[in-house]
Amino acid sequence: MFLFSSHAIGQEAIWEPIPAVITPGDRTSPPSDAIILLDGSNLDEWESTKEGMAKWKLEDGGMSVVPGTGSIKTIKSFGDCQLHIEWRSPAIVKGDSQDRGNSGIFLQGNYEVQVLDSYNSKTYVNGQAGSIYKQYIPLVNACRPPGEWQMYDIIFKAPVFEDNGDLLSPGYLSVLQNGVLIQNHVELKGNTAHGGKPTYEKHGKLPISLQDHGSTVSYRNIWIREL
Repeated sequence: MFLFSSHAIGQEAIWEPIPAVITPGDRTSPPSDAIILLDGSNLDEWESTKEGMAKWKLEDGGMSVVPGTGSIKTIKSFGDCQLHIEWRSPAIVKGDSQDRGNSGIFLQGNYEVQVLDSYNSKTYVNGQAGSIYKQYIPLVNACRPPGEWQMYDIIFKAPVFEDNGDLLSPGYLSVLQNGVLIQNHVELKGNTAHGGKPTYEKHGKLPISLQDHGSTVSYRNIWIREL
C-alpha cells in the first residue's frame, strides 16, 4: 500500500491576483464597493416601470409604495449581484393572505423574491414572505411582526443564454431574511409566472424592480454589489 503525504497532494500557494481591499460596513453603512440605490434622501436611482419618475413617497428614512402609481425599477441594469434591501409591512394590519402587506423584489425584472406580511398569517407557502414566488418555499418563516423593519440579503447568479437564445445555465438565488438563510442556492425554473409554468427568454443585464401591489409597504437602505 502506498501512502500519500498531505504535502504531496496539496495545491501550491497562490500569490496573485490580490483581492481588492474594501471596508465591510456595518448594520448602518454599506460596504465601500457597494452602489447605493436608496439612502432615504432621494429617488434618483429609480424610475417608474410605466413612464417617467418614480412616484413613491420618501418618508422615515426610506420610501413607501403609493398604491396605484405603479411599480418602480432601477435606472441602472444589473447581472450577478449581492443585494441588500430592508422592508416593512404596514403596522396596521388590513386584509389577509396575499392582501396583507404585499410587494415583491424582481431581480432583472423577472425573478421575484416575495415581500409579504407572513407573521401569524396563513397563505400558500410558495407565496409567503421569502418565497421565490410560485417556485420555492422558504426554509423557515423568519418574519418579524408587522410594522417592524426586516432585511433581505440576496445573492443572485443571473441566467446565461446562447447567442441563439437557448439557455446555457439557469439563474440561482440565495436569500437571508433577518440574518437567517431561507433560500439556499435554488435553481430558478424561469421567470416569475403568476399562472402557468415559468419560462426563460434571452436577456442580458436588466433593472431591479419593486412591486406596487396595492399595499403601503416601505423600503430603506438598499445597496448592491456587482459580482
